[in-house]
Amino acid sequence: MLDSTVFLSTLTPKFYVALTGTSSLISGLILIFEWWYFRKYGTSFIEQVSLNHLSPWIGGGDALAAENAAATANNNNNQQSVPECKVWRNPLNLFRGSEYQRLTWSTKREPLTYYDMNLSAQDHQTFFTCEADAGKPEYEIMQTAWRERNTEVRIKSARSALDLNPECASAHILLAEEEATSIAQVEKQLRIALKHAEINYRKSQLTQHQSPTMEALHRRDTNVFIYIKRRLAMCARKLGKMKEAIKMFRELTKEVPPIMNVLNLHENLLEALLEVGAYADCQAVLARYDDIALPKSATICYTAALLKARTVADKFSPDVASKRGLTAAEMAAVEAIHRAVEFNPHVPKYLLEMKPLILPPEHILKRGDSEAIAYAFFHLPHWKRVEGALNLLHCTWEGTFRIIPYPLEKGHLFYPYPTCTECADRELLPSFHEVSVYPKKELPFFIVFTAGLCSFTALLALLTHQYPEPMGALAKTLLSWWYVPIQYVLEKLEAVLPSNLLHHLSRI
Repeated sequence: MLDSTVFLSTLTPKFYVALTGTSSLISGLILIFEWWYFRKYGTSFIEQVSLNHLSPWIGGGDALAAENAAATANNNNNQQSVPECKVWRNPLNLFRGSEYQRLTWSTKREPLTYYDMNLSAQDHQTFFTCEADAGKPEYEIMQTAWRERNTEVRIKSARSALDLNPECASAHILLAEEEATSIAQVEKQLRIALKHAEINYRKSQLTQHQSPTMEALHRRDTNVFIYIKRRLAMCARKLGKMKEAIKMFRELTKEVPPIMNVLNLHENLLEALLEVGAYADCQAVLARYDDIALPKSATICYTAALLKARTVADKFSPDVASKRGLTAAEMAAVEAIHRAVEFNPHVPKYLLEMKPLILPPEHILKRGDSEAIAYAFFHLPHWKRVEGALNLLHCTWEGTFRIIPYPLEKGHLFYPYPTCTECADRELLPSFHEVSVYPKKELPFFIVFTAGLCSFTALLALLTHQYPEPMGALAKTLLSWWYVPIQYVLEKLEAVLPSNLLHHLSRI
């Protein structure tokens, strides 16, 4: 006790200032790192390390292994019923050269992430290459071109392929997608590609049953032919040739090759029909695709809500509705909005312009922020065109969350909201966009704790610097109080345990 008293009496106020200042600095650095990690990955670094590395030591490996085994068994049981977080190709994706590149030129920002472009490269290799290309120099060049990261190298490779074979349709596709700087140029390049693709398609159609290689060649030619027709229909839509675009989309939706399941062409058709105000035709398309056995999308759910809101939105008043109650038509519209919001809760903030829009990515995650951006980017004008639709959405969309208070555990009309959307959206969307997170996460305990610790130690450092003598005396008093129970325990141990035992333990 005497030694501790002497030690405390030798400590100067400068020591306490240095101690509290250093503590404040360290806790501040921890706070900054924790906040950065939380914003980037959506979780606390300290909490993650504790759960993954410290918990097995503290709680025991057997219990953790049993818990993991139970979780694995549960996942296997639910594997058939709960959908995975699958990334889909955006049915309305823009053209890189004539649309995405304009943003890069004007703002020096890249609208597409490497992860998104890498997924597109994989899609292009799947659609436009096959084993029958072996030994054909132009197609071998294009196999390499789709994997290239640099745009100029890809364009140069496509030019080289056309020098070897002017009828290489996939090379024309690449130039239309990435070199053309206007939609008119894209359309012109694609029409050349369509002519060659149709010839190749007719040729391979006659020989597809001769061997598996010829069958693969015909499947590739079919993919190229349909892809070009779809992009030409999208060009017609962008150039205002609506009748031509709708006719081409209708023809394409009647096709049945496997590529049609990836392209989701009915969403292109719905958007074009909404543009011309053909609401009855939209309802007919929804009746075909809004089926319980088919995968849903934001386009299907929100278009269904828009069509029902259209019948009541112009006369809807929240004050009147609160007094007399909702009519049957209004109730149907509100239920449709709640259904759409449950499927993708990120969309309303973009439709109501509560969040800024960016160019949509080339791939989307259903029920995620990326799908919400892709939907709102093209469909916001359609909601504005229907008088009162946005007002009805504004008054009713938040009521969805009262129906599903725990969306990650249990849904109402759909599966529980997937937990993997945030991480996938961060990979798909550019870094300058603030990813929408649902449900909103509370700040982790360790961020709040380190913030309080940093503030407390900074306050102590300031008080010690301003009032060194009183704060030094206070610190000595507190340390003396904390030392009293420790000294009491040590004295009891000395009284109970033999002195030679403590001696041997100290030697060990």
